[in-house]
Amino acid sequence: MIRPLSLVPILLAVTTLTACGTAQGSTETQELRYQGSVGNVTFPELAEELGYLKPVKLKWIGNTTSGPQDIQTAATGQSDFGGAFNGAVVKLVAAKAPIKAVVSYYGSDQYSYQGFFTLQDSPIHTARDLIGKKVGMNTLGAHAEAVLKEYLKRGGLTPAEIKQVELVAVPPVSTEQSLRQKQIDVAVLGGLLRDKALARGGLKALFKDVDLFGNFSAGTYVLTDRFIKQNPNTARKFVEATAKAIQWTQTHSRDEVVAEFKKIIAKRGRNEDATAVGFWKSSGVATKGGVIEPQEFQRWITWLEDAGEIKPGQVKAQDVYTNAYNPFASGGSR
Repeated sequence: MIRPLSLVPILLAVTTLTACGTAQGSTETQELRYQGSVGNVTFPELAEELGYLKPVKLKWIGNTTSGPQDIQTAATGQSDFGGAFNGAVVKLVAAKAPIKAVVSYYGSDQYSYQGFFTLQDSPIHTARDLIGKKVGMNTLGAHAEAVLKEYLKRGGLTPAEIKQVELVAVPPVSTEQSLRQKQIDVAVLGGLLRDKALARGGLKALFKDVDLFGNFSAGTYVLTDRFIKQNPNTARKFVEATAKAIQWTQTHSRDEVVAEFKKIIAKRGRNEDATAVGFWKSSGVATKGGVIEPQEFQRWITWLEDAGEIKPGQVKAQDVYTNAYNPFASGGSR
């Protein structure tokens, strides 16, 4: 697993984007290379299916293993865009990667959230009870780790005590089983895996990420500065289309969204199980069309500074993102 909060310096690969045609009168790429997610549909994929991305097309190059890996792939020019937890984006910017966050694509609300669960009879009730315990999550150094450490900090634990809480990377499909077999003491669960685990019973929620922050957008898609400079119209089309796809899910019924997702999975023919999208409940994105708000980065910049991961003032929120290409920015984000 990749630990994005302790990223090693990245040597950015210099890549040449092949012009596959013209976009709005200039020679720009009309093909966007990207990594997908098994059994799930990304907003750019939805945008393409809805016709918002035309004349630009997507080119699937494989599936990502995590958000941090996805944005590193974009930063090194192996793909044209990637998405990850905002704290991981900040850390990559601190490592001098010339990237820019352009649209929020996931977050947490009452329907879509990450919960920290224990067994029903567990003696763990508070943050202090986690000292010396194991917490299992999908990847270290991303959303779950940052939320957990914020919970521990608010619970009054000192930095030394926080280090005594052991974080364990566990494949999402194995997290519930690891908890029930008592290989870990707390399991971080979300989406389909959370709902199925709760339906089986025997678990209780210690806390949820929304308990700490309310509804919030947590991750963004990024483009490199180089890509934006060489393909300004394509970059705008990508953001506009993705924002419209997000807004489409925010204004259509759950059944309509699920039906569209299932259609996309069937059409792309990757031999996938579409069960997960049937449990889709909301985008989780807190703003209309994924407009980025300053606090969505400032929260994690401050957290990383306090944790000693980056130096105070090393990264400024306004330098990490732009709403310049999002059509919903000028009309208000809510």
